Amino acid sequence: MKKVVAIGELLIDFVPQQRGCALDEVVQFERVTGGAPANVATAVARLGGRAQMISQVGEDAFGTHILKTLRANGVDISSVFRTERANTALAFVSLDKNGNREFSFYRNPSADLFLDEAQITPNIFADCAVLHFCSVDLVDAPVKQAHRKAIRLAKDAGAFLSFDPNVRLPLWGSPESCQAAIREFLPCADLVKLSDDEVEFCTGCKTEREAAELLFSQGCRLLLVTRGADGAAVYTPNASAETKALPVTVTDTTGAGDSFIGSFLYQLTRDGVTAETLADIPQEKLADYLAFSSECSAYTVQHKGAVMPTEEELKMENGEWATWFTILHSAPIQQKSHRIIRYGGFYSIIFNQPTYPARQHDACRLQSGAPPAWHTCRLPQRIS
Repeated sequence: MKKVVAIGELLIDFVPQQRGCALDEVVQFERVTGGAPANVATAVARLGGRAQMISQVGEDAFGTHILKTLRANGVDISSVFRTERANTALAFVSLDKNGNREFSFYRNPSADLFLDEAQITPNIFADCAVLHFCSVDLVDAPVKQAHRKAIRLAKDAGAFLSFDPNVRLPLWGSPESCQAAIREFLPCADLVKLSDDEVEFCTGCKTEREAAELLFSQGCRLLLVTRGADGAAVYTPNASAETKALPVTVTDTTGAGDSFIGSFLYQLTRDGVTAETLADIPQEKLADYLAFSSECSAYTVQHKGAVMPTEEELKMENGEWATWFTILHSAPIQQKSHRIIRYGGFYSIIFNQPTYPARQHDACRLQSGAPPAWHTCRLPQRIS
């Protein structure tokens, strides 16, 4: 299995100990390793894939903590450098009652901004399947040129490029400068991941389908759109699929999108997908990928901080092992085996058959306790 290489910011998120209050009212924080590219690399590594991080931290205790955390999660940190020119970036976070965030960043400048293109070498991309990057480090600093060189070397090595703009306007001088940088780099990407509230800002398009067509005309082969509580969708020039969000109690949305794209990239690299084959992934497989990434994201939002799951942790929730059961559907659907995962009192049924082309999972509440080996679950023949 080839590796996923991520380039971009590394920082410390200070996550609040209480929810439902403004940032200026938070009195206690918990230190958590952060940075969207690092979260994506961690997601890949914890699922059993290979991941490598390219970045830079300061010669300070926060930088040391980040390196220890990445290493402990299986991320290759051989291309994470240290500098005395600036300290490691910090971000203070507040959470509203729904787990949504407000940020205050301390990175003007920060160590990652001084990552130099001379530090980006071809050996980093040996056996690389994907280079993933975001927009936070596309500001006017040496790190932007480092991104350009990494993109060139990754393409030369045969990797495909994954771009999640992950818009953070407080880090930019103006929304226009952020938008311009994102639109400059969108044509570089083979895969683009957007949240639904970023679609128009990043592409100028009102709808996901319009955005997909625009990006395809620029060379993109796959668009992934996350919709928060409304699920997610994926588009290629030849197919599309959607999924609902799993019904869970949200603790913290930090890292939810990173968990989604990280687990999606893990599946692509596991299956040997390349830039040439991205557009040809069958609809059923796209739906499978979405369903799995939805599980990963659901796990992440139930934990404080950007917690990425392992495969074993996905099978365990609320202290119980998820089990494989056979579900008996009403006619004309034949007897099928589906994956059932327990989340917060719900058993989510993960469908895996062409009969459900629009969505590959739904959830039904079963009786408390262990579900029976056989359960009649009457669902619509097509979930839309």
